[in-house]
Amino acid sequence: MDVEQLVAKAKEAKQNAYCPYSHFPVGAAVLYKSGEVITGVNVENVSFGATNCAERTALFAGIAKGYHKEDVMAIAISGDTEDFLPPCSICRQVMVELCDYETPVYLSKNNGEIMELTLKALVPYAFTDMDI
Repeated sequence: MDVEQLVAKAKEAKQNAYCPYSHFPVGAAVLYKSGEVITGVNVENVSFGATNCAERTALFAGIAKGYHKEDVMAIAISGDTEDFLPPCSICRQVMVELCDYETPVYLSKNNGEIMELTLKALVPYAFTDMDI
């Protein structure tokens, strides 16, 4: 699967977001070494602390299916934005926990542009299991 196809999966998933409060749909797609792509969307709650972001939804679904950190090949994120949409800080920390530090992360814009960076570039001073 190429980058454009992975971003398209994130964009397609975004249509299923449950965002009645922010009206800000986000989709994510995680590519695993098996070739499977697991998507996720943001799922809001009136108690905002109970809201779950698209990136975490996709990664948690992967864990539930038996995937591990070493199985993640790439992550794509899509929102309705004119600029690249980065994951929130909570999602970044979860990504550090559930993905390799060199995992490619693809951020997209409405106009179709894609930015590629590694998780390490996205979270250069992450709190990792080596910090415990």
